[in-house]
Amino acid sequence: MISFQMPISHAEDNGNGDGKLVYIIPIEEEVERGLEAFLKRATKEAKEASADHIILELNTPGGRVDAANNIAVLLQDLDIPTTSLITSRALSAGSYISLNTDKIYMKPQATMGSSGVINSDGSAADKKAQSAWLSAMRSAAESKGRDPLYAAAMADASIDLPEYNAPKGEYLTLGPSEAVEIGYAEAIVNHRTELLNELGLSNAEIVETEVTFSEALARFFTSSTVVPILLSLASIGLIVELYSPGFGIPGSIGLASLLLFFYGHIVAGFAGYEAIILLVLGIVLIVAELFVPGGIVGSLGVGAVVGSLYMSAPDVGMMSVSIAIAFVVAVITAILLYKLMGLEKGIFRHVILSDATTREKGYVSSVNRLELIGLEGIALTPLRPSGTAIFEGERLDVITEGGYIASQQPVKIIKTEGSRIVVREMKNT
Repeated sequence: MISFQMPISHAEDNGNGDGKLVYIIPIEEEVERGLEAFLKRATKEAKEASADHIILELNTPGGRVDAANNIAVLLQDLDIPTTSLITSRALSAGSYISLNTDKIYMKPQATMGSSGVINSDGSAADKKAQSAWLSAMRSAAESKGRDPLYAAAMADASIDLPEYNAPKGEYLTLGPSEAVEIGYAEAIVNHRTELLNELGLSNAEIVETEVTFSEALARFFTSSTVVPILLSLASIGLIVELYSPGFGIPGSIGLASLLLFFYGHIVAGFAGYEAIILLVLGIVLIVAELFVPGGIVGSLGVGAVVGSLYMSAPDVGMMSVSIAIAFVVAVITAILLYKLMGLEKGIFRHVILSDATTREKGYVSSVNRLELIGLEGIALTPLRPSGTAIFEGERLDVITEGGYIASQQPVKIIKTEGSRIVVREMKNT
């Protein structure tokens, strides 16, 4: 956080804003839950410092509806006067945030609007989501005394406003002059000093809040684009590590990806240390599965890891999609590695028996005694159809072709199949 006193020109040296405190908060890049966490921290500092005014400097293409809604609630609950300065663009969720401030000012090149709600794949959201967003846009405009028609036109392409380059089928996007004309913007300003003059705060003390390095990382690692990448890298690292001897680079990358995921979500305020504890417990159970047969321990471990991810999720739907993507990536990786390397690498070599008792190594299940064929002997026990017979002084377990042979009857060996010796009764002639 940087604090400095604005220089006072002779034209401004009129006592305007003497003793007042103004917080300036930037809203840049994508509107997401990390930005929401930053704004909570910044507005909390402003309230604790008894700030007299908060200025939001916006340059954003928009972003997540849920984050924008939470930011709007945050702004509406403030007792401190708020002003938006649109420095370049406040589109989609950015325009909604602006509408929730008391005043709006725009630089000459700035735009606001184009606020249709769409899904992450670029398709139009369902009617329920569109209706809720349209209502939110209208309410935001009305709450600050602005005509809700234009807010609705920003979110509803069916509203026909050709005089503002928004015929039916196009979302309304306002330039500075148009915004001033319809009462959405107070005035056009060239820079911050001019805005402070307009607000009567030219001599106020300025506190300019900045996103800390930790918050910047948190915003990056909690974005809807990066989360599935981190989880996919974690799953790939785990699968590849199973095929690698020891613990090496793949496992380190997977572990680092998980740590970055949880680091970002903890800094953003979405995850607590209980999620980390559950994650560690899950990993321990998965490792224990290698030594405890049955699959139950490993299943509990996987459940604990997935549970820790959901405990850290600001949006269950987005987390479900991210986990599904990571799962598909893990399955594809496992299949490719299995086809390329089989199950004779890495940790599998310790838990899967790959040796075989082959004839080439000297192993035989039994000796096929072909030399016995043709020998004649006597049945020592009744053969029903198996029993014992003696041939040239050697007792052998034998079996008939299916019939009964009484004891002391002469028999002849007609076939041997490994340990199976087949006999036939010899008829007296």
